[in-house]
Amino acid sequence: MNQAYQSLTTIRDWIRYSVSRFEQSGVFFGHGTSNAYDESVWLVMSALHLPLDTLDHFLDARVLPQEAKHLQHLIQRRVSERVPTAYLLREAWLRGFKFYVDERVIVPRSFIAELLDNGLQPWIEYPELIANAVDICTGSGCLGILLANAFPDAQIDVVDISPDAIAVANINIQQYQLEHQVHAIQSDMFAALQGKRYDLIISNPPYVDAQAMAKLPEEYRNEPQIALGSGHDGLDHTHTLLHEAANYLTDDGLLVVEIGHNRDALIAAYPNTPFTWLEVEAGDQFVFLLHKADLPQ
Repeated sequence: MNQAYQSLTTIRDWIRYSVSRFEQSGVFFGHGTSNAYDESVWLVMSALHLPLDTLDHFLDARVLPQEAKHLQHLIQRRVSERVPTAYLLREAWLRGFKFYVDERVIVPRSFIAELLDNGLQPWIEYPELIANAVDICTGSGCLGILLANAFPDAQIDVVDISPDAIAVANINIQQYQLEHQVHAIQSDMFAALQGKRYDLIISNPPYVDAQAMAKLPEEYRNEPQIALGSGHDGLDHTHTLLHEAANYLTDDGLLVVEIGHNRDALIAAYPNTPFTWLEVEAGDQFVFLLHKADLPQ
């Protein structure tokens, strides 16, 4: 470690240095934080195996030489290779839940997670009404684990086409000791689910359109591209969900899908479908809900 880094002796020093490097290099945020300070606190504290909410207690704690070398390496990779911090730390946070992630899956981020805080009320009045639920295109399995938390009496399937994603989902299922409730299935959408019926189907599928894919920041290019792009208009996976979900829903079943910024394109493609747009902190254009009876024929 060179002499410049040797002058960084405390956690406060390393957070300050990290903020400066991130601001100077113009890294892109969006994998758990929205600014250089929050990203730096997360990287430094987690890399040192310190709880994030204990920052004030440790700001002036001295960083050991081996720890400093590790921090230098992580910050350099974040800046030069544009590796998302979640991959560097092998962790991501969603609604207070910590998940294992690596380059085999996209970094968890979903408006549906926010809606599961209250168990999709008022659309689902009582959690015990959900006996079986499935998360299609699960990635790390994060939404499936949030489903298990919201509906503790339900059996949950988490589905992904990628065997790598299924491997990561199983790590998270095991970490939360949910093997009895959450089951990972490798499947291209519904292909391996023949004969199954669900009270609730949720999906945060790939939805980036071709034009946006061409302009993605480098951080997003470090994620599996199969989990991002969905055809010319970003709706290929959503079309499959709309056309096939009825075959896997119970009579009173619900479909909940996140579609990014594709609301106008979706409404244009299905002008007679009575989408219910669910309100989240960012607005009411990102997630729709449909009852089985309202799905397009």
